[in-house]
Amino acid sequence: MTNAADIGTQDVEMEVDPPTTEISLADEKKNQDVAAVQEIREQIRQIEKSVASKESRFILRVLRNLPNTRRKLNGVVFRNLSQTIYPAGADREAALALMPAVEKDATELPDVSKKLLATKAPIAEVDAYFYLLLLVKLIDANDLKRAGTCADALMAKISIQNRRTLDLIGAKSYFYFSRVAELNNALEGIRAFLHARLRTATLRNDFEGQAVLINCLLRNYLHYALYDQADKLVKKSVYPESASNNEWARFLYYLGRIKAAKLEYSDAHKHLVQALRKSPQHAAIGFRQTVQKLIIVVELLLGNIPERVVFRQAGLRQSLGAYFQLTQAVRLGNLKRFGDVVSQYGPKFQMDHTFTLIIRLRHNVIKTAIRSIGLSYSRISPQDIARRLMLDSSEDAEFIVSKAIRDGVIEATLDPAQNYMRSKESTDIYSTREPQLAFHERISFCLNLHNQSVKAMRYPPKSYGKDLESAEERREREQQDLELAKEMAEDDEDGF
Repeated sequence: MTNAADIGTQDVEMEVDPPTTEISLADEKKNQDVAAVQEIREQIRQIEKSVASKESRFILRVLRNLPNTRRKLNGVVFRNLSQTIYPAGADREAALALMPAVEKDATELPDVSKKLLATKAPIAEVDAYFYLLLLVKLIDANDLKRAGTCADALMAKISIQNRRTLDLIGAKSYFYFSRVAELNNALEGIRAFLHARLRTATLRNDFEGQAVLINCLLRNYLHYALYDQADKLVKKSVYPESASNNEWARFLYYLGRIKAAKLEYSDAHKHLVQALRKSPQHAAIGFRQTVQKLIIVVELLLGNIPERVVFRQAGLRQSLGAYFQLTQAVRLGNLKRFGDVVSQYGPKFQMDHTFTLIIRLRHNVIKTAIRSIGLSYSRISPQDIARRLMLDSSEDAEFIVSKAIRDGVIEATLDPAQNYMRSKESTDIYSTREPQLAFHERISFCLNLHNQSVKAMRYPPKSYGKDLESAEERREREQQDLELAKEMAEDDEDGF
């Protein structure tokens, strides 16, 4: 009996159909592809509507959704879209040659109905947008060779056009074109092309393209550490005020890097703080990390110590660990600890492009150490200073102390005859101009933040004309006023 029951149980278990899960997953993937195709078709209709009405906000809305769209792209989606965008011929074949390969487990979508098949070539905006989606997918798939070919084809399509409705798509295309060149280690080869496009965008008042191209050129120069050329570009070009917040954040970050390299730390700190404020607050974590690292180093070069709360932010705590150790070494004025941190995290600092600035911090560490020595001792010899700072000789200590006195780091005097440094009595800081300068810095920051906030405000397009009456309405109103005046005059006469 038991054996029979076991056999019956085994028979029931064998009747379960295991491929059901796989079938359901395939159907779900197919449904996602169908939804992606329908969504992109709706975006294409929005682009065509924008071109017909000459309202750029529809294209801007489509481009803002690009991060979500790029996650849904694959070979099946592209093949289906190409049939509805390009008619059969050379254009469709050229697009098919650049498309990513279809995944092995992908399910083909149903054939496109005849009424949806393209019968004429698409408008330039739709053509450029399709190639932009294709380029983004190839970058995500790390197919850099095909991405380079696609980027060149996209630039060829945009360069021959002179349509204002193509400006926003062209600006986004310039960014990914530069990104592909950077991934292929060919940034130097596209510099002349970017300069040519910048001249064209400036002449055509293409403000968004102008902003993107300036940022691409600055990134190009900074990639090869050409700070002088980048500084000349900033001085000889006017960055458009109407650029988007994201482009402004990139520009201010590059400007902060240039100013820091040229020893203009106050301006660099101001630009970097503005870049951090203009960047997305709940996204772009990598950009915020990069900017925050540079802000910390610039603050240390200015002689300030960043607050501990900066290093405790949720998205930045792990990436700022090395910079917290660096800040501790500078705050304590410990040269040995500073050298250990630089040697331990040197490769990380080089990847963050902050190593050159951190090397300059050695003088700040020495200044901090001398300031603490001046506060601790009323009189101390150069030999003792050299031993505490781990310098090679007392002469080096004497030179460093004299420079610190001249720079105003400490208030002391050197007596070569008696061979010691005598510290002066500490003065009341409120009798100096430091409180005034601190308040001036805060007030300037608040005023600048207010001005930037006012400039960043957005208004609905053409909303100013909603409350204004047309010429016909004005004539009707004036006619009614005249009739009303006549009636009132007649009533007055009747009253008399």
